[in-house]
Amino acid sequence: MPSPLPYFALLFNAFVWGLAWWPFRVMHGAGLHPLWATAVMYSAILAGLLALRAGLWAQVRQHPQLWLLALSSGLNNVAFNWAVTVGDVVRVVLLFYLMPVWGLLLAWRVLGERPTPMALLRLALAFTGVVLVLVPEGTSPSRLLQNLSLADGLALAGGFFFALTNVTLRRLHAVPGQARMFVMFGGCMLMALVVACIGLQAGVVEPFPPVNATWVATAALLAVALWLGNGALQYGASRLAAGTTAVILLSEVVFASVSSVLLSAAQLQPRTLLGGGLIVFAALLASLRR
Repeated sequence: MPSPLPYFALLFNAFVWGLAWWPFRVMHGAGLHPLWATAVMYSAILAGLLALRAGLWAQVRQHPQLWLLALSSGLNNVAFNWAVTVGDVVRVVLLFYLMPVWGLLLAWRVLGERPTPMALLRLALAFTGVVLVLVPEGTSPSRLLQNLSLADGLALAGGFFFALTNVTLRRLHAVPGQARMFVMFGGCMLMALVVACIGLQAGVVEPFPPVNATWVATAALLAVALWLGNGALQYGASRLAAGTTAVILLSEVVFASVSSVLLSAAQLQPRTLLGGGLIVFAALLASLRR
């Protein structure tokens, strides 16, 4: 019988990201903005990677096309971490999982993969779900953009950049996996620093706070969890079909929803549940197709 370890590995990765909102809020409560937290954590992870594999930087320099991967993965991480810290967690995660829709549109534009009728149906399902999630009952869908909060916009951007990361990874499949992982972590650190500095000048990001035990310990523990989660993702995804991997990773929605409701970080409205169901169903159809 096949080993259950790859399945548990993917579930662990989904569990880590499904609960990542909580330590980010703990750090934010201790004075550390999620952008600074992202930069701090990935700096530590990068230092660990370089200590274990000193030749990684030289390997990365051989593939200048990796800069696009650094940009997309970094902005994806920045947007998601900021959104789950300041917004309704369930709403953020559902909007983030529009990534199969963005993936479809990007694959059409970048890879020349024309959408099938079933793909267009998934697109319609997902966008119907978005309207239900974002537009209050009794409000015209034409006022969709007027109902966007900062967290909503960040969640939508995060899903787009995650889809761009996946499309870029497909184009860079010949690049060694360790180099891609290093660049993705480096992009997370670099983009967090860049956006934090811009936000600081614009007055929407607080200055870097004095060191205190709460955010230092939380950041250290979360950095270890993210590193282990990435390793679990690589282990599981390399041993299971892509469609199976995508379906299992959808459990992140469950982990995030249940934990945030139990800890009063989200509210489940019938309209949100219906819209979220359409978004997840569209993502599930895309996963099963793969």
